[in-house]
Amino acid sequence: MGIISSNKQVDVSQIGCDGTARVSLAITAAPDILQNPADIVLVLDRSGSMQGTPLASMKAGANAFIDIIAEATEGTGGNIGSGSRIAIVSFSDTATANTQLITSVSTLKQAVNSLTAGGSTNHADAFFRASQLLSGTTASQKVIVMFTDGKTTSGSPPAPVAAAAKQAGAVIYCIGLIGSDGIDVAALNEWASDPDVTHVAITPDASDLEELFKELAENISKPGATEIVIDELVNSDFRITSMMSPNKGTAMQTGPQSLQWKIAQLGVSSSESAILEFDIEHISATGGLKKVNDSITYSDKEGNIVSFPDPSLMVDCDVIVRPEPCPKPIDLEVEGCRDTAVVDLGEVELESLGRIVELSLTVKDVCPGRRVALAIILTEVDDNGEEYPRGMKAFTLPAHDGPGCRDVRVECVHFVLPEDLDVSEETPNSLCGTRRLKARVLANQIDTDYRCCGELVMGR
Repeated sequence: MGIISSNKQVDVSQIGCDGTARVSLAITAAPDILQNPADIVLVLDRSGSMQGTPLASMKAGANAFIDIIAEATEGTGGNIGSGSRIAIVSFSDTATANTQLITSVSTLKQAVNSLTAGGSTNHADAFFRASQLLSGTTASQKVIVMFTDGKTTSGSPPAPVAAAAKQAGAVIYCIGLIGSDGIDVAALNEWASDPDVTHVAITPDASDLEELFKELAENISKPGATEIVIDELVNSDFRITSMMSPNKGTAMQTGPQSLQWKIAQLGVSSSESAILEFDIEHISATGGLKKVNDSITYSDKEGNIVSFPDPSLMVDCDVIVRPEPCPKPIDLEVEGCRDTAVVDLGEVELESLGRIVELSLTVKDVCPGRRVALAIILTEVDDNGEEYPRGMKAFTLPAHDGPGCRDVRVECVHFVLPEDLDVSEETPNSLCGTRRLKARVLANQIDTDYRCCGELVMGR
């Protein structure tokens, strides 16, 4: 069968500017269909939402699937060969076995092409009909390919029926088209065999269906894979921070943005899945929707053609202003066994004595191209509620060039509170005393599009 499915997904859809995410790579392989015949049931959704292009695309995909299996099994006279068979089950309000498990390519295609759309969506009956067809088979492999474009709208809950089919030895794959009523991805994950990432494929575009059916059939028809090498290179806006040990093979990080995963063999004697997880961190200063991948390549001895999805992350980078940098440290050493040291730290400009209060704030909804004038007024309050000035700082926040109005973060604004100004009556001039403070913030935009009576106002 070769590589049956491959997937790549990220555990979150949005992170902060220095946020992290976990990436999962997964592939599933199974033995050669020539030596291990497969009975395959194509379960096809013909509910009302499939009218038009979705139905036509599904038919093209199912027909391509049948052709590929027939060719791979070296069938002759218009038949599927080597002991493998295909059946067609279609469903809307109820499910119908349009064919039994047969080898005739023309009969299978005729059943597919005769399908018409209408009615609701009964997934439970569809799984039940497929399970009935597979119940008496002696094939080495039992496969159900469920295609649907919507949520369950009639019949009993499908999850127990799908679980019973898997318990009886069937491997279930789900192909989902996001139709007019949406699709329940969690339900498809529950119905499909584990792991979900290699047994479920979702697309919003009906034109992708033929390719999804063809890729699944091509991988089903090839032998298990050996000498697998996967080279992953993440986008330069991210770096790999850690990597879990894969359940199959070995993986090593080859650079800040790259890793290599090797698997000696997979799915040679039975269906197997391999998963590798690793963590990435965003390291760029700019946000937006960013692709996780720069590139990913796959190779194996059998020449399987494998492609992985290209997931993206929305990265939210706040605008940060730090008007007061921290002082630069001075290096010093204590030599040998000396337990004392005298070091000249040079000249230091006297700034203040006492405690330091560090304030941060967020200015809301600052539009692009607008500078902001910001002032912070700090006062100290005595036991009688009287206020005493302790300082004022004013800044000009530079304009940002983001795509729209956004919040601007101002961090690390420092005020010095000399202890000889302590107005506490309980413990004056004591570092253990409580200093009660009030802070007031004023902010307004400096730049404006307004021009009085057509005058051109120039500003700095």
